[in-house]
Amino acid sequence: MALWGGRFSQGAADATFALSRSIDFDWRLAPYDIRSSLAHLDNLESAQLLSGPDSTAIRAALRELASEVASNRFLPISSDEDVHSALERGLSQKLGALGGALRAGRSRNDQVTTDLRLFAIDHILEIALLIADVQSALLEKAAQYVNDAAPGFTHIQHAQPISFAHELAKHAHALARDLDRINDWLTRASVSSLGAGALGGSSLSLDPAATAKSLGFHSSFANSIDAVSDRDYVAEALFIFSLIGVHLSRIGEEWTLWASTEFGWAKISDAYATGSSIMPQKKNPDIAELARGKSGRLTGNLVALLTMLKGLPFAYNRDLQEDKEPLFDSIDTLLLLLPALTGMIATTDFDRRKMAASAPLGFSLATEIADYLVGKKIPFAIAHEAAGACVALCESTSRQLHELTDEEFLGIHQGLDAGVRSGLTVQGALASRTSTGGTAPSLVKAQIELALAANTAQRSAIASKASTFLEMMSA
Repeated sequence: MALWGGRFSQGAADATFALSRSIDFDWRLAPYDIRSSLAHLDNLESAQLLSGPDSTAIRAALRELASEVASNRFLPISSDEDVHSALERGLSQKLGALGGALRAGRSRNDQVTTDLRLFAIDHILEIALLIADVQSALLEKAAQYVNDAAPGFTHIQHAQPISFAHELAKHAHALARDLDRINDWLTRASVSSLGAGALGGSSLSLDPAATAKSLGFHSSFANSIDAVSDRDYVAEALFIFSLIGVHLSRIGEEWTLWASTEFGWAKISDAYATGSSIMPQKKNPDIAELARGKSGRLTGNLVALLTMLKGLPFAYNRDLQEDKEPLFDSIDTLLLLLPALTGMIATTDFDRRKMAASAPLGFSLATEIADYLVGKKIPFAIAHEAAGACVALCESTSRQLHELTDEEFLGIHQGLDAGVRSGLTVQGALASRTSTGGTAPSLVKAQIELALAANTAQRSAIASKASTFLEMMSA
């Protein structure tokens, strides 16, 4: 049923209705719309704008409608324009003209953004728990490889030997920042718009603060025009999702490389790989590749929303109908991707022997030579030059650094005595990296334990917020 039309002499053209119709995607807001309607009903009743019997009848009808929506016994029809008109049709079927009483003191403008905030909060908490799952999978996998050496890379070139656990655990720290951003977002997004009306508030004696409290928001709007036109919370959510996508893409890229024949480090479980329709020998890291690929989709949704928001004047504009599909798509993408990525990480085995054999290649121990000289009070610029000369000699004679003779070391720099050899082993290089956050196995073990403890605390906090939200939705 249409929620407008009294001043129109004819109905909308089919093309107009088809273009403006949003029920095909905004129907998923229905549970949140019913919950916000219950809060608005309480406000109308408290203001004595509805009688007790009418309020009781509407409340019962809303709860019945909520059950019917949840069980798909009530669904939109072709004549419904949006979720709000569909649900009012459902109320009117139960209550007659009384079904339209909830329009008093509110507009679809404040109604839809309130619903969308509730939807976004609900689903970002679900995503946060799944991110915590990816974190714990990474950290638990890392704990298995603390004492296993691997080459570290910069520019995809061998750089310095590292604990492989250190490489894996770095991703958990990026995801921890994503969870921090979600917590920050929850504070800013927790502002109710209900009561702002179309744009100027209401002449009725309503209490938006009471409605906000009933819906679990931290506060109510401070400016009614801003309340109906603000979509910062959608843009911020999409930015967080796009950055999560970037972090997951990095994981996917590394897993794809490690599973290649050239690396041969990672053995991905059959349950998280696919084959080829023509090449029977193939085992493809599709989960990792899709994690990499879907980051573009997440970033694209952010760009689409920001482009739509750019330059919108004054209060509500119909352009804002375009805020939902990018948000819904990004949420759906992450809900699909995160569990698969967690499973892939948890079930991957790494070849310790191959990683250890690769660790000293590419003259990755050259920095140890420079550091040895610095320890003898040689300026680093000179030490760097000497280490580079050692590498040049090795390249010209097809040797590794540890294969240079004592005489050759001394010939390059008089400070390179026999003691330099103690640092030209992978394990010696690892053990020496004891600065804060370094790759020494003893430090990495402690870092992982701290990160796991933080993960447990974050998971508990998220679960508590999700439980509180569920209680609010059930009220």
